[in-house]
Amino acid sequence: MPSWFERTDLNLLLNLEGLTERRLVSALDSLEALDAEAWQRRLFQDVCHRYRLRPSGVIYDVTNTYLYGWQCPLAKLGHDKEEVKGRPLVQIGLAVTQEEGFPLFHKVFDGNIADARTLQDLTTSFGSYHLERGLFIYDRGITSSRNLRDIKSLHWDTLCGVPLNKAIKDFWRPWVKTPQRVARLRHRRRVGRTVFYTLLRPYHFDGVKGYLALCLNERLQLDLRESRREEVLEAQQLLSEGKAIKAGLEDYFDTQGRLRLAALNRAEEFDGYSCVFCTRRLPTQAMLSLYFDKDLIEKAFHSLKGITQLRPIRHWLAGHVQAHVFICYLAYLLLSLLQHRLRQTEFTAESALVELDTMYKVYLRDAKRGFKLSRVVALTKKQEIILKTIDPTLL
Repeated sequence: MPSWFERTDLNLLLNLEGLTERRLVSALDSLEALDAEAWQRRLFQDVCHRYRLRPSGVIYDVTNTYLYGWQCPLAKLGHDKEEVKGRPLVQIGLAVTQEEGFPLFHKVFDGNIADARTLQDLTTSFGSYHLERGLFIYDRGITSSRNLRDIKSLHWDTLCGVPLNKAIKDFWRPWVKTPQRVARLRHRRRVGRTVFYTLLRPYHFDGVKGYLALCLNERLQLDLRESRREEVLEAQQLLSEGKAIKAGLEDYFDTQGRLRLAALNRAEEFDGYSCVFCTRRLPTQAMLSLYFDKDLIEKAFHSLKGITQLRPIRHWLAGHVQAHVFICYLAYLLLSLLQHRLRQTEFTAESALVELDTMYKVYLRDAKRGFKLSRVVALTKKQEIILKTIDPTLL
């Protein structure tokens, strides 16, 4: 860390001397006293003012990351989104603007908190931003009656995924029983590289009015069925040899080891289907594109876990963990602003930082005359392009 710090401009920008790792860790204590919600709101308002933004859409999602050790009270066993078992986790909820990817707010939760519960906790914070009516977008794991009603009470619309529960399946079963009614050319919609066949119907989700889309991905449907049938056939062979089979496959066989086709047909009924619910009437294509093209939030989490080095978290005091995540949140805010400045160039925020790594700054000072001069030295044409795009006065 000391050698890295000497290569940066931070000591001159911040007027710091004798910076050590101990001093940096101790500085985390001061962040505990800050009102994180108020600071996030103020920062976002400043960004909106400076860039003249009027956000009309917000994407919310939840990720988790792991800690070293079990001493932190936030560390809990939960569903690891990377499918690694046994690691202590913390949950992080994050909201970004739909168009620019600028962060609005975040919060750290215990590792065993359900995704839907995190949004319940953050709805009040979102309401304090007093944004004009827009569209709040989130995944089906976050969908709940409470969240739909809370977002509606803020005069915002919701676009979300909906789990295929019994009520939803009963609603769509007449169409699913005759796939030809779904997979018609006029129902075909493409989102990126994925093709969906989609039906749209009015629907009441626990009293909240909206429109429910049934989306069939035929390629996914085929993959799921072939994978399951392969496992079932292998299990059938193992049972005939008196051997154990994979857990969960026993439901497809009777006590004599004979295949139960009815059970297999029930399992395959909704393969490849998903549902999207929206409280605003939108064209089907726009509805699907807005929901399935949520790569901004995925890129945000990728940046948090990557270049900002969110993980692994090596602190065990709850306040230090929250402060660490807050610093990473601030770093991502800077990255998103840099990305916005570079949007007309070939560079991403991360590639620009890599390109600027060899750049340096020269300082000249005449102590007798009180004369000071500093000059940025760009070694390549690409560095000049990046700096001019960000701020011409940097050169």
